[in-house]
Amino acid sequence: MEILPFYCPIPPAVHPRVREIDDAAVEWMLQQDLDTSLHQQERLIHCDFGGLTARTMPYGRTAPLTVVAKLHAVLFSLDDALCDESGATAHGLAHATSRITRVLEAPSPPWPDDAPHAAALRAIRLELADHATPSQLRHWTDAMRTYLSGLVWEAACRRDRALPSLNDYAAMWMRAIGMAPSTALMDIAGGYEVSDGDLDRPEVRALTEMTWTLVAWDNDFYSRNKEIQRAGDNLNLIDVLARERDCEPARAQEEAMAMRDRVMTLFLRLREQLWSQAGVELRCYLVALGQFIRGHLDWASSCARYADPYGTSATVQWWKPAPSDDSLAPLPVPSIAWWWDHLDTTYPRRSQRLNDRHHEPRRPGARPGGAGGMAGCSGRSG
Repeated sequence: MEILPFYCPIPPAVHPRVREIDDAAVEWMLQQDLDTSLHQQERLIHCDFGGLTARTMPYGRTAPLTVVAKLHAVLFSLDDALCDESGATAHGLAHATSRITRVLEAPSPPWPDDAPHAAALRAIRLELADHATPSQLRHWTDAMRTYLSGLVWEAACRRDRALPSLNDYAAMWMRAIGMAPSTALMDIAGGYEVSDGDLDRPEVRALTEMTWTLVAWDNDFYSRNKEIQRAGDNLNLIDVLARERDCEPARAQEEAMAMRDRVMTLFLRLREQLWSQAGVELRCYLVALGQFIRGHLDWASSCARYADPYGTSATVQWWKPAPSDDSLAPLPVPSIAWWWDHLDTTYPRRSQRLNDRHHEPRRPGARPGGAGGMAGCSGRSG
């Protein structure tokens, strides 16, 4: 199927040192010996980890952004080697992910029998300590635990004879996509720190989960052909919905995109609603969530990992100006329906959307904001 265009009215941006970040991440990845197959190494080299990082976190500092790009490299390799294309079992993944979790909880000393992916993640955990506060490290370790537990659930779904329900799939995939550790790195990269109190606010939790879900579902749209051709894998939103609705994939794709657009509409509306109640660090975080959604799509639109399976030389229409469904009614999916509980439906829509602006260094003498003193953010709600 040809991909449907995406609705994402957030301006694009890219970090100016994108190539430097990518070169450093690729060189480091090859030194880790994560993949023995030369073909797989070549695929990963062309994944453009620097581009993904520089577009999803264009406001960040170069050193921690390089660590983020390294993490992306490891997670992509882990996904291919242990999950999507290897016939992984929940039992095998439970063993591997439990060892990785302990490595991240207690990274020193190294284990004599570390697997390559565990050793690489140990190195990332140790390097992050140079850029993050203890609280930020705890958030990231907890986020990795969320991701790794999601991988086990994903493996169990792949071994079942039938596809999971839409409700289970929505809950599982937002965890297994690996977004939790990525969003936990946003303030580290930006040089500010979001408080526990802000991160625990229900509206912020909802916006964070929406970001995970939008990236996960967007990935399903553009990666479906690649997954089916390479691994015969139909565990994605479109096929789950087709089974649940007993309809053709093309019809399911249209409904899935309408669901996705409704979440995008809620994200923009709830973020705008929260803006006036947010301090500078939380505003930076809200801007960063939106930039991750947009940057991920910008990266995917040109990434060689996903381009070939479409089998066409025609230019794919990637963007659309309006959502296919802008309803503010909750989706009938219990595992995510709570997001809509925090929407004030009386809150007025703005007649003109304000652009996101990105993080800027604080003026000399301004109050520092966490790990690096670059917490100044002039972001506006989009």
